[in-house]
Amino acid sequence: MFDPLSAGRTSTPMNLPNALTVLRIFFVPLLLAAMLRRDISLDTGFFVVTKEWLALLIFLSAATTDLLDGYLARRRRQITTLGKLLDPIADKLLISAAFISLVELGRVPAWMVVIIVGREFAVSGLRSIAIAEGYAIPASDLGKTKMVTQVFSVSLLLVAPLLAPPYAQIFREMAYVSLWFVVLFAVVSMIDYFRAFWRRLEGVRPPVPRRTPKLLVLRKPGKQDVTT
Repeated sequence: MFDPLSAGRTSTPMNLPNALTVLRIFFVPLLLAAMLRRDISLDTGFFVVTKEWLALLIFLSAATTDLLDGYLARRRRQITTLGKLLDPIADKLLISAAFISLVELGRVPAWMVVIIVGREFAVSGLRSIAIAEGYAIPASDLGKTKMVTQVFSVSLLLVAPLLAPPYAQIFREMAYVSLWFVVLFAVVSMIDYFRAFWRRLEGVRPPVPRRTPKLLVLRKPGKQDVTT
């Protein structure tokens, strides 16, 4: 039977949205190299690109692919299982790499990053359990807001060292304020995901009757089993 909603969908796992997701994963080691190298200087002839500018360019390019892959997947009806699995992994790798590198550079308190990264692991584990139970947990509005605040905070922390002293301090203070919002949205969205999981688990699935485990009974060899 023809399904009009499935017209235009492709069964090929590696389409353009998934290719953008994979590209975001490949941006992660480039971001780490740009942020953690001591001396990176690229003279373009018009201005000198320092490691902060290079890291900011890589990070914003990767964050842009996060917007494009979801938009293209919905518009072109190319939502695949591979994309559903890779997209949150790519987001978590990018954000975790950025914040851990900022801790190494001494620009972010480590305890904040522990909460942010720990939340990502907790939600990933929750999604895995939900998939095993037969359903998926879609991204909530709080989760999307959390991602936006994370991109905003990392961008401010990368731009601050490039500015003159008065503006650099202002951008740092703005970055720390946004970091508190990141931590807040991380905790609240994690609670929201867990509440949605438990509501779905208790409301949709009927209680599973307990089954008595079968015992493995070893049959004693009879006369017909004795070889001669």
